[in-house]
Amino acid sequence: MSQWIDVCQLTQITPGTGVCALVGGQQVAIFRPHTDEQLFAISNMDPFAQANVLSRGIICQHDQQLWVASPLKKQRFNLADGRCLDNPTVTLASYPVQVRSGVVSVQA
Repeated sequence: MSQWIDVCQLTQITPGTGVCALVGGQQVAIFRPHTDEQLFAISNMDPFAQANVLSRGIICQHDQQLWVASPLKKQRFNLADGRCLDNPTVTLASYPVQVRSGVVSVQA
C-alpha cells in the first residue's frame, strides 16, 4: 500500500525550479514550473549520466508540454510522465504529488 510522504512546504520551492527529496528510499525531483500550486515529481536519476541531478535541471516547454533538461547531458524528460524526448526507449519513474495546507506530499 502506498502512502503520502510530506517533503517540504510549497514556499520552499522557488517557482521555475526543482528540489530533491528522499521518498521511500528513492531520490525524487519535485518541480514547480509556475507560481501556482502545480507540481510534478519524477526520479532524480539521470539515466544517461548515472547521477542524481535532474532536480537541478532547467524547466523548458516543447509542444505545449513541460520538460526538464538534464544539467549534465542535456536530455529532456517530460515532467508529467518521465519519458525522454531525445530517446523514446527511456522513461523515468513519475510520482503523484499534491499540496495540502501548504505542505507538499509525494506518494511513495
